Amino acid sequence: MTATPLVRDHVSALTPDELPAYVYDLALLRGHAAAVRAALPDRVELYYAAKANPEPAVLAALRDAVDGYEVSSGGESEHVRAAVPGAALAFGGPGKTPAEIAAAVRLGVHRWHVESEQELYRLADALAGAPDAVVDVLLRVNLPVAPGALDSVALAMGGRPTPFGLDPERAEECLALLAGPLGRRIRLRGVHAHLASGLDAPAQLVLAEQVVAWSVRLARRHGIALDEVNVGGGMAVDYADPAARFDWGAFGTGLEKLLGRHPGLTLRIEPGRALTAYCGWYATEVLDVKQSHGEDFAVVRGGTHHLRTPATRGHDQPFDVLPVAGWEHPWPRPATTTGRATLAGQLCTPKDVLAHRAPVDGLRAGDRVLFAMAGAYAWNISHHEFLMHPRPGFHFLGGGPAA
Repeated sequence: MTATPLVRDHVSALTPDELPAYVYDLALLRGHAAAVRAALPDRVELYYAAKANPEPAVLAALRDAVDGYEVSSGGESEHVRAAVPGAALAFGGPGKTPAEIAAAVRLGVHRWHVESEQELYRLADALAGAPDAVVDVLLRVNLPVAPGALDSVALAMGGRPTPFGLDPERAEECLALLAGPLGRRIRLRGVHAHLASGLDAPAQLVLAEQVVAWSVRLARRHGIALDEVNVGGGMAVDYADPAARFDWGAFGTGLEKLLGRHPGLTLRIEPGRALTAYCGWYATEVLDVKQSHGEDFAVVRGGTHHLRTPATRGHDQPFDVLPVAGWEHPWPRPATTTGRATLAGQLCTPKDVLAHRAPVDGLRAGDRVLFAMAGAYAWNISHHEFLMHPRPGFHFLGGGPAA
């Protein structure tokens, strides 16, 4: 994925000591998010999963395209509320503490994804300290899927034993609780079922249809209204082929057909990576190039303690090279010789690799590397303090605050 001219020009102007740096093209982000929103039917609400990238400038750039934000901790709730005041929040996650629940009630969280009967009791306890508050909940259900249906996905959060959500029979127990005193201030709106991440549009549609069909049967069996179904996020992002994007047009068309069979139903999706991955670059400098047992290695400033994604997912991070013409030192400039190089970071571990044996043409010490698709699950999930290297800079281009 080639860096935008705005990003390339900005990185070219940085000094070596200003690298590594995260550089975000917020205009690119706003355009992509607007296109996603335009591809979706009116009765599909678009929430952004803030865990993918919670930078305030990123959250603010999405404000006009999304209907709300999905948060997964008390810290995220407070952070997103401060970054985008007044935005609707949906609180999910399997381990909500009593203190987080109470704080989120005070913040006026818009929706709750309830993961167990105990969460209902804890939510009721928190409401006891807020006499005027009434909350809306979706039951997160771990639905069964066909054998092998999720075997190839990057992450499976359902369809098998997991800590996420309620088994269908436990959802029935929650409905019984909500039919009693707990239901006076905890209103059931529908079902949430985020089962997997890394699915293409056809696979997402198949799961969405299964989730809606199960939810409709549940509502009919209990004689309750079904207002909303959240089919989750997890839209595929292909780091090996950045041009292979999730087909939002086909997905929107499929959801339109699904909604046509269920008048009055609102669907919600909550993508994270698929919204922001493409707007960010991790820019760095080649410190050294060396040969080891016949292979070229380029050692860059920073590494996986800044950009952990390729190490955790086992992929090569796509990148551009920004050649730097000058070489100010009196000794020879190290350069690759084999046409391929492994791009490694500064950490004292062989796992600190951003790209393995990647094709390069004469990569040299002093050249700059722009790792693409670094707008999601990058800095915020990395092990920052290992070896105590300096933190990267953060640059937000095309509107929004600079940092």
